[in-house]
Amino acid sequence: MFEAHQADQIPYIERLADHWGELCASKEVASAWADKLVGITRMALSPDKNLRGHFHGTSACLSALYRAERFDELIDLLRVDTIWPYKQWAVRAMAASGKKAEALGYAESCRSPWANDHEVDSVCEEILLSSGMRDEAYARYGVRANQGGTYLATFRAVSKKYPHKAAGEVLADLVKTTPGDEGKWFAAAKDAGLYDEALALASRTPCDPKTLARAARDYTEKQPAFAVGAGLLSLYWLVQGYGYEITSVAVWDAYRATLAAAERHGSAAEVRERIRKMVAAEGAGERFVTKVLGRELGL
Repeated sequence: MFEAHQADQIPYIERLADHWGELCASKEVASAWADKLVGITRMALSPDKNLRGHFHGTSACLSALYRAERFDELIDLLRVDTIWPYKQWAVRAMAASGKKAEALGYAESCRSPWANDHEVDSVCEEILLSSGMRDEAYARYGVRANQGGTYLATFRAVSKKYPHKAAGEVLADLVKTTPGDEGKWFAAAKDAGLYDEALALASRTPCDPKTLARAARDYTEKQPAFAVGAGLLSLYWLVQGYGYEITSVAVWDAYRATLAAAERHGSAAEVRERIRKMVAAEGAGERFVTKVLGRELGL
């Protein structure tokens, strides 16, 4: 594997070295690998520009030293000006040797335009959680260290790691991090059963009309009042011109889902009139929603 890592011209397996200590499986094997690599690694990290340079085994060496619990040696090796992917091993070594406050301080000092803030936050959060300081971990790093690919994924990640926090509190803290994008947290609020909060968020800033229409359709039976609200908001944002690749089918889907929910809720006539007034107020331009629903609504 080491030879394959060395021969890898395109970094397909670059991150393999970060797990070298784990792959060694025992402290003894890890220590042997550390002995094999530490000389070149020390040279690669040297402040002497004539000596320092890239060594593909640097991360493997640091990982092996960590697995071998040679913490003092690892910290001493990294008392140089180098990059965060290497410095993080010194942070981990400090924490593992019981110097957790020092580890946190050192990690914070590593922040720079060239350090990944998310990675720094994750390491710091891990240190606090390992110390049983869950509330401090949440307050300082919980929101930033658990960013997912979507707003919903982020909410789920934070909630899963901090189950003692109420869903409403987690949601409110996350919403604060994205001013102007409140509507994008609709799915997260819905997923948590925070229906009133979901509608309030979707009414503050644009929310995907298709997402709202699906909510109207999916919740017609179990939460008809919420379904009506979601459907009306879907149509509202459509009238405002929001949505990606909106077709007449999407408009009809939103309309029918809203009316179906209103029937279940017992407010069909009132909701239909609200839709009619909403569509009638559609502004200048193509008036796409009016073209689709105008005849149905008598406009």
